[in-house]
Amino acid sequence: MSILLSVQAVAQEAATQMPDLTNVVAPVEAQLNIIELALKGGWIMAVLLLLSMLATYIFVQRFIVIRRAGVQDATFMNRIKDYIHEGKIDSALALCRSNPTPAARMIEKGITRLGRPMSDVLVAIENVGNLEVAKLEKGFPLIATTAAGAPMLGFLGTVTGMVRAFFDMANAGSNVDVTLLSNGIYEALVTTVGGLVVGIIALFGYNYLVSQVDNVVNKMEAQTMEFMDLLNEPAK
Repeated sequence: MSILLSVQAVAQEAATQMPDLTNVVAPVEAQLNIIELALKGGWIMAVLLLLSMLATYIFVQRFIVIRRAGVQDATFMNRIKDYIHEGKIDSALALCRSNPTPAARMIEKGITRLGRPMSDVLVAIENVGNLEVAKLEKGFPLIATTAAGAPMLGFLGTVTGMVRAFFDMANAGSNVDVTLLSNGIYEALVTTVGGLVVGIIALFGYNYLVSQVDNVVNKMEAQTMEFMDLLNEPAK
């Protein structure tokens, strides 16, 4: 019985000596807020945001235009052949004008040159084709510039941020704190991340648009060759 009483006494004494854990506050983990972090990037982040908005606008606008230019009527060339064989030049021109595609405008130019040497007809069609391709590629240089320039702007922001971080350390003197350097470094690296993200997205968008223009050009060339073959057919 005495042993039991002594054990209870020891337990009560230990309980009174234990710290009160109810008032212990757990350490708060730092949260990485992307928006606040981006704002710390400085004016470089504002330039990157502007470039990304312009590149996105041009991409969407060019995507719609190129998709419309690539729409092809399967019966277009057959109807053109029928009209030319029947001597209905006005009907062939009206059909071309009702079809708002680069290929139709090229064929229209070729029809207006009927009766001239084949070389003249081909040159006129090619000139129109070059103009149509230039229209499709309008705005491409800005997207390409964004893809190449955004990472460089990001690196520029990182270098200037690192210079500022080490400048703050030099001014701190003997009171240099590790957090002083670490905060400056991660804030400076934000511009590199932003520049790489904008540049990579712009590069993929640019290459996609270029591939879509190539598809349209292939369709234009195919219809041009079909039209020239039509003109070279022997008279019946």
